[in-house]
Amino acid sequence: MQLTFQGAAREVTGSAHVVRVRGRTILLDCGLFQGRRAEVAAKNRRLPVPVAELDAVVLSHAHIDHAGRLPFLVNAGFRGPIHATAATRDLCEVMLADSAFIQEKDAEFLRRHKKSADEPLYTIRDVSTTLTQMVPHRYHDRFEVVPGVWARFTDAGHILGSASVALEWEEHGRTQRLGFSGDIGRSGLPIIRDPEPLTDLDWLLLESTYGNRDHTSVAGAREQLAAVVRDTVARGGRVLIPAFAVGRTQELLYDLHQLVHEGKIPAVPVVIDSPLATQATDVFRENTTIFDDTEAMVRAHNGDRGALFDFDMVQFTPDVEDSKAMMRKQGPMIVIAASGMAESGRILHHLAHSAGDPRTTILIVGFQAEHTLGRRIVERRETLKVYGESVPLRARVEVLTGYSAHADRQELRRWLDAVRATSPRLADVFLVHGEPEAQDAFAKDLTAAGYRTTAPEPGTHVTR
Repeated sequence: MQLTFQGAAREVTGSAHVVRVRGRTILLDCGLFQGRRAEVAAKNRRLPVPVAELDAVVLSHAHIDHAGRLPFLVNAGFRGPIHATAATRDLCEVMLADSAFIQEKDAEFLRRHKKSADEPLYTIRDVSTTLTQMVPHRYHDRFEVVPGVWARFTDAGHILGSASVALEWEEHGRTQRLGFSGDIGRSGLPIIRDPEPLTDLDWLLLESTYGNRDHTSVAGAREQLAAVVRDTVARGGRVLIPAFAVGRTQELLYDLHQLVHEGKIPAVPVVIDSPLATQATDVFRENTTIFDDTEAMVRAHNGDRGALFDFDMVQFTPDVEDSKAMMRKQGPMIVIAASGMAESGRILHHLAHSAGDPRTTILIVGFQAEHTLGRRIVERRETLKVYGESVPLRARVEVLTGYSAHADRQELRRWLDAVRATSPRLADVFLVHGEPEAQDAFAKDLTAAGYRTTAPEPGTHVTR
């Protein structure tokens, strides 16, 4: 077996890991890189593996940093199967179309303002072709990826349909197993089930996004959200939340619904200003059978206020004109808009409009990769670059780690320890999807605990 780490190696975007085994080539994920536009543009236009060599793709989940280059791969001529869970396939239908649309609109905007712009990586037609190649599977079902190599998905607890992957094949007279964690979620969140550890592995690729940090508790995050909303409304301001349209938005809606119902926040408008989030929420409504068996499930089936994600103050603005009308309104409101790292989408227009207003709060609820606009907001830079224009940052900035969809250091360690408990032959743990500081700290902790741990650099080849 040979592994090549072609993305999310010493960084957290562009997930792409090449597995060569039994004369076949399998790609684990094919995600977009995010960060400095000039740098990621070049990286995104490099295929992780020549199309002529690639036999199949196994996709962990639908987030764009894991799935966002699939249509580019298809555009380059890949015609093999793309294996995923059924919910991941449903979410990719809306997320990849949205990605193509945003690329086209961003290029048009930059050209209209006489700024240089690359051609989009792919088109809606490429997305449609990609979807025809996606093969859906249920959790725990064993399926053949390529001749002689089998796989199973287990619930990673990260977003709807997210999966950890175990590949297995016969070699040297016994079964060999390679695990890929995908992105591991948190325990105790509503809607999404708790992550399930992989079992009986020889090698493991493990995400390490928060390998050096611990989160606020889930309950504590909800109380912090309430406090931010109350304080901002008292100032007469807006709460702007850059949020991933899938997972984070639905969790925030659920908690805001509960907080309003309990009287812990004022009844102000809650605006979901993202066509993708609107469509993704519909996908959630269609996949309640894989929700966590908690209050979320009870509410979904009781039909309280019509649906889990709907309440009196919430409004979705899929149309541009509705979005513009909402932006012109005066008074406090909560605005949730993609993208989660503020690199694209309607959140940019809200930042241009309100980041200079000291009554505004920009609420960061997820990981912000290096060189993204979201990271610059977290760093509280004096000015932000939005569509090439300088915008003063006078808004308050609050960061709530409790809403992260990624496991923290302790949660990752518990998941890994559960894997080791069933894996007496576990030899190597390769850390992926993490920045160097987080990976180095986590690798040190794991090595001290008896794991053989490395954090491969981009392009590293490993043979076992």
